[in-house]
Amino acid sequence: MNVLLVEDDVALGDAVASYLGVKGFAVERAASLGQAQAAVAATPWDVVLLDLHLPDGDGLSLIRSVRDRSAAASVIVLTARDHVTDRIRGLDAGADDYLVKPFDPDELMARLRAVERCRNGGTSSLVKAGSLAIDLAALAVTRHGKPILLTAKEWSLLRVLATRLDRIQQKESLQKALYGIADEATSNTLEVFICNLRRKLGPDSIRTVRGLGYRLTGGKG
Repeated sequence: MNVLLVEDDVALGDAVASYLGVKGFAVERAASLGQAQAAVAATPWDVVLLDLHLPDGDGLSLIRSVRDRSAAASVIVLTARDHVTDRIRGLDAGADDYLVKPFDPDELMARLRAVERCRNGGTSSLVKAGSLAIDLAALAVTRHGKPILLTAKEWSLLRVLATRLDRIQQKESLQKALYGIADEATSNTLEVFICNLRRKLGPDSIRTVRGLGYRLTGGKG
């Protein structure tokens, strides 16, 4: 999943982005309401992690923009505002979840896994595609029951492909999963990683949809 992290605390933002990156999420940072609005206007996000107290405005005002850009996006508020009235206000504004600082990163991860399960239409973190079984919580994948070892970036790519199997994943989303928006990559880098994944998961595990992107099928053999 592609995640927009809206947080003006540099240390906290670094820690959260690093943690989620290790877990295979593609994360873009925004340190102000203005930066977040620009990011939302440019890209449909799967999840927005939203601080409320931003240097140029209240984060709650961003939620409507997120909904207008992508109705399926999930918004999780991350804030130090811990009063019940604050939580009610955030949820009434359209947030899907509310996590009070300081929070345990594992709890945040659990909330994100819940979003993934919802998007996959089930209650389990296990995604099955053809001969593949992908455990999004354990960061493990097997083919015909045999474990497959993936690199961190291969796993990041597979996590995106395994989200919403009924949907073609555009190249832009997959490239973000590999490098993030601020990083540069050669034009064939994505194709190289797709080739590596096919070699490990099976030649027919990922289907190319010409002009659109890729779709995870899992293959049969």
